[in-house]
Amino acid sequence: MNSKRIFDIVFALVLLVPIVPTLAVVWLIMRLQEGRKPFLYVSERMKSVDRPFMLYKIRTMRCAEPGENTGVSGGHKHHRITPLGRVLRRTRIDEFPQVFNVLKGDMSFVGPRPPERVYVEAFPGLYGKILRGRPGITGLATVVYHNHEEQILAACRTAEETDKVYRRRCIPRKATLDMIYHRNANLGLDMYIMYLTAAELLRLPSRRVARLQTVQVAAE
Repeated sequence: MNSKRIFDIVFALVLLVPIVPTLAVVWLIMRLQEGRKPFLYVSERMKSVDRPFMLYKIRTMRCAEPGENTGVSGGHKHHRITPLGRVLRRTRIDEFPQVFNVLKGDMSFVGPRPPERVYVEAFPGLYGKILRGRPGITGLATVVYHNHEEQILAACRTAEETDKVYRRRCIPRKATLDMIYHRNANLGLDMYIMYLTAAELLRLPSRRVARLQTVQVAAE
């Protein structure tokens, strides 16, 4: 077991102390607002080109009709986000259940975000390089490109447009950042990326990530 995996396990166990009560409170609020609808959104993701796993998130949208929830989220799905879901997404609390994915060994705290099967099958060579290690809850592409990606996809009005824009504009740029991470990966970089993630949510000093985001947007 390497140092990265040891860190993931220890840090995940520590985070369970605040996360479990938070999940209980969110579950109660959702139960009062929506009744017995599912609390978790469970979705297939890929941890390598041929190894899927089930990713856990708190459900932030109303339950989808069959076939309505395929592909990445763009503007065409925004009408399904619940008021509570908007708060959970803004604070990233909806991703808290992924600490259990970390404990199971499907994910790490830092790494490329796990893609859907359809995109891995469309770009197997690319994702074969990206998914050399465990995918992460956050990563270099997340802190640099996530907000800009959301802005790009929010302008899409159909599933087809969202998919086309995601393949053409988002995947190549995130892949570049993921490859930069792989070339420089170490525990110190992981902790820095985790700090930048927390800095964005908690308004901590993070001039470095602001500069990175400006450069990335300028490259569009």
